[in-house]
Amino acid sequence: MQPSPRKSAAIILDWGTTSFRAFLLAADGKVLDSLETNDGIQSCTDGAFEALLMSRIAPWTASNGALPVLALGMITSRNGWIEVPYVSCPATLADLAGGTRKITLPNGAPLVFLAGLNDPGREPFPDVMRGEETQILGYGLDRDATVVLPGTHSKWARVEKGRIAGFQTFVTGEIFSLLSKHSFIARSAGDTAGEADWAAFDRGVATVASGSEQANVFLSLIFSARTGMLAGQLKPAEILDYVSGLLIAHEFHEAMTANWCISGGEIGIVGNDGLNTRYARTAKAFGLGVRDGGEIAAIQGALQIAATLDLLGEPAR
Repeated sequence: MQPSPRKSAAIILDWGTTSFRAFLLAADGKVLDSLETNDGIQSCTDGAFEALLMSRIAPWTASNGALPVLALGMITSRNGWIEVPYVSCPATLADLAGGTRKITLPNGAPLVFLAGLNDPGREPFPDVMRGEETQILGYGLDRDATVVLPGTHSKWARVEKGRIAGFQTFVTGEIFSLLSKHSFIARSAGDTAGEADWAAFDRGVATVASGSEQANVFLSLIFSARTGMLAGQLKPAEILDYVSGLLIAHEFHEAMTANWCISGGEIGIVGNDGLNTRYARTAKAFGLGVRDGGEIAAIQGALQIAATLDLLGEPAR
């Protein structure tokens, strides 16, 4: 006897500045289908978000009915469809669910905009995230942990007593992008197409993880990408991976200085942008254990909010 197919329960949108990603999900979190386009919020002219959404998910709604839709990411920012105020740390699942905003789509389905999260305890200004909070939910609030979310703006968050207690942003990915495209490093680096040069990356990590005085002098340390080449100890093709190692390792150095974790402890790493391996290698160099949070934690977290709001019933027909 063939098992019955999973019934579609919801559509999750991860709608960012430059990309539109959608996932058709079963109630148990199984991804039944997905799509990704370049229809980020910056390319949606005249605020035509609803028309774009309905056209993109039309094949799913035609065959599954008017499923509830949950939207996370920059679509809920002041530049998006509807600005949803941040929920403040410490925050529980119920707090995040309570901070959502709901409208009704033309087909009668609810569209729920998820709130972002802020940490009013950060200085000099409150820190913010939009979307990453669902990754933390998907990782789990059932145990105290430090959770790292690699990305353009990496986040280090602390889960305590069933709440997201606080977090801090490190703009590591953005600094790497700037250095690799608009600096002396961009002019020096050779062709880096192909696999990562892990020896070069690990060398950059080790330079910081060594604990030497030079490891603390970040602005000087970056110049070693040039001096290493001039000394004949770095090849042009090694430079970008070496700089990546320097930057990610310095993120760890700063995070540990800020007491997000200590050597001998453990961190969770959550994400799916190809950075997890780099962060896991760096964690090992700093004496940290790693718990893999998986690649679909954001989807699992969004589903938790949907279940809390009782949105996973039968779709409208």
